[in-house]
Amino acid sequence: MNKILLTGIVSVLFLICSNNSSSVFAQENPSPETMDPITVMGIPLEILVAIAHWLTGAGTIILAVAIFMTFRHLEASTKMNKIEIEYRLRPWIGPLNSIKALPPNEKTNQYDCTIKNYGQLPAQNVKAYCKIDTKIMDRDVFKSNPGKTFNLGPLLPNMEKHYWVFVDSSLIKKAKEGTEKIFSALYFEYPVTGGKSGYGMISEYDPKNDGFIHKDMWVESPNDLPE
Repeated sequence: MNKILLTGIVSVLFLICSNNSSSVFAQENPSPETMDPITVMGIPLEILVAIAHWLTGAGTIILAVAIFMTFRHLEASTKMNKIEIEYRLRPWIGPLNSIKALPPNEKTNQYDCTIKNYGQLPAQNVKAYCKIDTKIMDRDVFKSNPGKTFNLGPLLPNMEKHYWVFVDSSLIKKAKEGTEKIFSALYFEYPVTGGKSGYGMISEYDPKNDGFIHKDMWVESPNDLPE
């Protein structure tokens, strides 16, 4: 659309230049039989008029280039504004630190995962997914079988929320004895413009510190998620 408009503007400018050239030649170059040659500072008027026409043409070309560059700048600005809206002016959910232990009860050990909205807009209806396994999981663990979800609600900009991970105490005991490994997979999903976005992390239980250390973390945008 911009290229078509630019072509039309340049065509109009050249038509104006051509019409002006024709009218000036018609007015300034009468028949030699009816008028003596005119000079200005010793230079024939015809040469001066030709120079003026060339300067007008050069100015027209410069103006066309300036218009073209202006359109290019506007296109770049529009693209940058779109990128800013899609990637900056939006919520960004991520962890604040590692998964830390809480006081255990009789049957389960509890661990706290703190998440934060690092974006400039609120995140509405944040959902949490969690899986515990003795074998390491990959990023597709929630795509085939997401399991139960927990609704964390909205997160305002710079707001923090806590999600608790529950692990069977007998499994924790085996991990501390060195006979078993424990892995957790967490995924936080929230709506954004154009679809849904998510943050996932896979962590391994560390018996020495009684906490989980992140092994893999990733972000998914609306283009990455299935409908």
